[in-house]
Amino acid sequence: MKRKVLIAGAAGRDFHNFNTYFRNNENYEVIGFTATQIPGIDERKYPSSLAGSLYPEGIPIYPEEQLETIIKEKGINDVAFSYSDVTHEYVMHLASRSLAAGASYLLLGPGDTYIQSTKPLFAICATRTGAGKSPLSKLISKKLVEKGVKLAVIRHPMPYGDLEKQAIQRFSSLEDLDKHNCTIEEREEYEGHIKNGALLFAGVDYEAILREAEKEADLIMWDGGNNDYPFYKPNLMITIADALRPEHGYHYFPGEVNLRMADIILISKASQNPKGAEKVEALAHKLNPNAHILRADIEVSVPENLEGKEVIVVEDGPTLTHGGMEYGAGLLAAKKAGAKPISPVQYAVGSIKDTFKHYPHITEILPAMGYGKKQMDELQETINAMPSDTIVSGTPMDISKVITTEKKIIQVTYSYKETEVESILERIESLI
Repeated sequence: MKRKVLIAGAAGRDFHNFNTYFRNNENYEVIGFTATQIPGIDERKYPSSLAGSLYPEGIPIYPEEQLETIIKEKGINDVAFSYSDVTHEYVMHLASRSLAAGASYLLLGPGDTYIQSTKPLFAICATRTGAGKSPLSKLISKKLVEKGVKLAVIRHPMPYGDLEKQAIQRFSSLEDLDKHNCTIEEREEYEGHIKNGALLFAGVDYEAILREAEKEADLIMWDGGNNDYPFYKPNLMITIADALRPEHGYHYFPGEVNLRMADIILISKASQNPKGAEKVEALAHKLNPNAHILRADIEVSVPENLEGKEVIVVEDGPTLTHGGMEYGAGLLAAKKAGAKPISPVQYAVGSIKDTFKHYPHITEILPAMGYGKKQMDELQETINAMPSDTIVSGTPMDISKVITTEKKIIQVTYSYKETEVESILERIESLI
């Protein structure tokens, strides 16, 4: 008899694991997905057009809180854990919940979920969200395009809208962000690559996405999300490890997988925490002695002096929420420019207010939460209620595209020192 499966996910790795391992597998019947981390994604269904011939009615998506109930009521045999950026302890607590309810527990690995590219492909991943992966991937896409390389960037999925419409997404201009109704998180990751002149692909069905990208590119970049490992088998794998969180590469899943698999390990923010950088290097040598290890810093700047001025600091949302950071580039830049951040907590409304309750470590800064129009409206209302006429934006996207405000927006820039990552670019170029 077919084994009944429940896939625990967060709108990314879960869909990929289904597509590559379960979709046409006659040995299993996927009863549903569960969803967590991202608000609102448990109110949908995985559509029949993506689920395949074995699932003509599609597949329901449930809140993870209902895990035990679903296992017992549906007779689930296996819970397949399929999301990222959680502690090893968290993974095993979910395993314990699953086992106590009567199910077995699965972790699918690269051997069952990798897709092989016909073009050279390199991957940029991290040990944690907010480690500094995105500035590196954007710097590399910029340099490769400038050298005339036909590059396609394939971004780890963030399909928070209509899954059928988001099956394969291609972005070649900023207008495409509006065409695909992109969330703030998507814009944060896509906008820089598009401005660099790279083609960008994302969506849900990552084999179909890869085949489309291969038609137009000579080189493929896998731009990872959170601390997930790649969907594609890379010819070169680069992992970013954060000197500010030196032991997280050993305590977070699947960041440790990335650290162990990497060909190159880049220790970011090294001068901000030299002792932390030393700890990361020692850990890297222990877990992956054959990897090439580099250290680098991210230069953060704000274009004007803000001495004594009270400001609203807006930061990249995932870095602060499931990434667990208390600050990002925006706060660093604001304080460097002499500004005084205003706490947004008392002005927050709706789901933004709920975010502060769920992540009490965030106090000085406003995470750029915007997983749908309603939440973007609540972010706008929160910003406009705050008693300052100036926003210091540490999110890498232009927030004026999604909110309306009369407040002045000052954009923070942050990037690696090119000389410190030059050897990575040389290794990538050798793939072509």
